Amino acid sequence: MTDSPAGFRARVLALVAQIPRGRVMTYGQLALLAGQPGAARQAGYVLNSLMDGSDLPWQRVINAQGRVSTHKVGVGELQEGLLRAEGVTFDESGRCDLTRLQWWPEGTPLAPPPTLL
Repeated sequence: MTDSPAGFRARVLALVAQIPRGRVMTYGQLALLAGQPGAARQAGYVLNSLMDGSDLPWQRVINAQGRVSTHKVGVGELQEGLLRAEGVTFDESGRCDLTRLQWWPEGTPLAPPPTLL
């Protein structure tokens, strides 16, 4: 049985709505948790299709290297600015520390164990 695109889209949007301020998810992680491992690009397409003015925190989804990745001119700067305003920090190469900032929903069996600081 194949999942419908509408079902995947709904799960992606529901997950994005839960990401707390100052935390991030990766596109691949989002696809995995939405039930379609390996569909990172499709998760990105879902977010890219959001209408201007959407109140979903789309900016909290970044790539697996901890970087903003968008091909729209100006949107990458906007996304990074929105994240910085939430307290997300980036190093000189434009990466944020996923070991500290990556968010997993509570009880997610796929989440890595918390790191000891």
